[in-house]
Amino acid sequence: MSASIESGSTLPKVLVIAGSDSSGGAGLEADQKVISAHGCYAMTATTALTAQNTKGVYGIHEVPADFLRKQIDAVVEDVGVDVVKTGMLASTGTIEAVAQAIRDHKLKTLVVDPVMIATTGAELLPNSAAHILREKLLPLATILTPNVPEANTLLLEVGQDQHPVQSVADLEALALKVQKLGSKWVLVKGGHSPFRKDGTEAKTEDEKEIVVNVLVGPAAAADAGTKRDAEGEEKLQVVKIEMPYQRSRNTHGTGCSLASAIASNLAKGMDMVPAVKAGIRYVDAAIRTAPGLGQGNGPLNHFHSVKALPFSHGHFLSYLLERPDVAPVWDRYIHHPFVMAMGDGTLPRESFKGYLMQDYVYLIHYARANALASYKAKNIEDVAGSAAIVANCFREMNLHVQYCAGFGITKEQMEKTEEHQACTAYTRYVLDIGQSEDWFALQIALAPCLLGYGAIAKHLYASPTSKTGSDNLYWSWIANYVADDYVTAVKTGCELLERHAVLQSPGRIEELVGVFVHATKMEIGFWEMFPYKEEAGSSQ
Repeated sequence: MSASIESGSTLPKVLVIAGSDSSGGAGLEADQKVISAHGCYAMTATTALTAQNTKGVYGIHEVPADFLRKQIDAVVEDVGVDVVKTGMLASTGTIEAVAQAIRDHKLKTLVVDPVMIATTGAELLPNSAAHILREKLLPLATILTPNVPEANTLLLEVGQDQHPVQSVADLEALALKVQKLGSKWVLVKGGHSPFRKDGTEAKTEDEKEIVVNVLVGPAAAADAGTKRDAEGEEKLQVVKIEMPYQRSRNTHGTGCSLASAIASNLAKGMDMVPAVKAGIRYVDAAIRTAPGLGQGNGPLNHFHSVKALPFSHGHFLSYLLERPDVAPVWDRYIHHPFVMAMGDGTLPRESFKGYLMQDYVYLIHYARANALASYKAKNIEDVAGSAAIVANCFREMNLHVQYCAGFGITKEQMEKTEEHQACTAYTRYVLDIGQSEDWFALQIALAPCLLGYGAIAKHLYASPTSKTGSDNLYWSWIANYVADDYVTAVKTGCELLERHAVLQSPGRIEELVGVFVHATKMEIGFWEMFPYKEEAGSSQ
């Protein structure tokens, strides 16, 4: 049993045994980017260090085979490995050490990229090592991924003639020959031999229209019937994967990247054919969206389909409230003069009474919005959470009735209060978001109220300029929003927002920020319904 299964982790783990590329476009550096982009965990055992860039390889420093073995052992015995991918192996001794380690650890899935020559033309594996590669490593390989020159080099090693590729049929024949060298599957990559659309050799640059990759391996069970034909040969399937030819100088590390993409897909449980097809499409997009770095053969865009959120996991609200387009609006809301006047006790009594009555009306619609959220929720926990808020609104409204009685306001007066335009604008905006958008957008529209009142009360409760206790008519209102039950409600709301924020796309986050800002402006409008300073000639 592998370490990954014993630990209970479901994160697919890929070990790359290859050389380092100081320019980051190929080798271990590219492999790790690809594996991470596929949602897998990348580990490395370094076979060699190279001094290279997009223009060439200027030096190779091999890692001793015994130290390489220590790297492999350390990873396998602790973290565990689902798939092994090999790249630049550099020497005969390195190949032997890798093959022995794979046998000793009984590693079952091996992707072999027989790196022999760099994109820039530099030799990365001596011809003398090709024999050991074929003899020691290919029989262990789940899939071998040579390009046309590498495939022909392997055939030459067993005494077969070079196999020229002038048509798709030639490429298929080459793949069938290479598969017989020992690997279970072989993918012969056609990037070095692009064709015209009719599958014939492209003799000029303008004639290059398609690239065909040929995958050969055991026939699918449904197609195979018996596993061997009349001559005793294993039945094979041939899959041709055609892609448009791309005129691009940005092809540094394409072989490494494709093999690592296939390894990642296999680690995630994909069958071979879909794993290879997905890997080829990944590299196609990586070339098409390449950043254009360097003066030679540039690197790929390994993260073309990875959309990074602009905040760290668990820190959505900090990111939101600190954004330059949010922070000034939020500050205006929680430090509004109406709020500060409550803190120092100078808010006109009639203004506070008017606010309380409008807040009673607001709570009715706030409850409606949460009832709608309960309806739109996709799981019972969120249904129950919104239903609980509706129940809390009912209790809070009863507290409002009791609180207003101290100001001489009856429940009947509160229920007959005409809704202020600011209250109408705010509540209907929230309800419109709930009707026209998804559940999380509604939560975002409701958030300024929940979070803001907690932030306001916390600030006023601790402010040295606030009057406390009986010296402040509004102190009990402030204390209500720093009480344990409200603090708990805010904490629960924050956890909900954080939990769902990480499920959004970056583009959706931008849209939700707009909802939050507008709802916050509606809250500011709520403070501005009534005067927050004593008018001249009046008394509180």
